[in-house]
Amino acid sequence: MITTIAPDIFRKRLLIEGFYTIEIDTSKILDYFAYITDQLALRTYGEPVVHQTSGAGKSENQGYDGFVPLIDSGIYIGVWATRKFLSVILYTCTDFNDTKAIERTSEFFKFSEMEYARF
Repeated sequence: MITTIAPDIFRKRLLIEGFYTIEIDTSKILDYFAYITDQLALRTYGEPVVHQTSGAGKSENQGYDGFVPLIDSGIYIGVWATRKFLSVILYTCTDFNDTKAIERTSEFFKFSEMEYARF
């Protein structure tokens, strides 16, 4: 765990991973970014970006990558469509309710199984 370098700079990181049970496409990821930033009162300063792998790379890694810039850092999502698995990292320089982030993310994607780590 990183705890001693730049202790005067506040950073909060939350990794949430799970197997989702809903259909995911670009618009659903954009909906998630709007939903989670609203739920956690995180401020964006630019439009989110979502890329679909569209056949590039290994077949087992097909899916989506997305990012929304926050005034205080950003949120990344990686989606493995063939496995119905996703990974979200919330990285901020401001505090947010991480329990709420975990609960709302699980509810949004209707996880059948999930794990998370705070660091």
